[in-house]
Amino acid sequence: MEVTQLSNTGQVIIPKALRDAHRWEAGQELIAIDMGDGILLKPKKPFRETTLENVAGCLKYRGNPKSLDELEDAIRQGVEEQSDDCS
Repeated sequence: MEVTQLSNTGQVIIPKALRDAHRWEAGQELIAIDMGDGILLKPKKPFRETTLENVAGCLKYRGNPKSLDELEDAIRQGVEEQSDDCS
């Protein structure tokens, strides 16, 4: 357990051991969440920002894009198959 103090301006120093353990560096944005009996600090962006173009290459599908109706039909069929398996 680490002990720290609240300054006159409302600042708190996060002990170095905790900053190192969470890999938080100067400038890290944190979200402060009121937990009732204390405050939880979490990184604002735990993962770097990305776009669909950055990750679309990892998708295996190579055919023509499916329409929303086709996707809904496939989901419906999967649900029906699962319900048949449970009977």
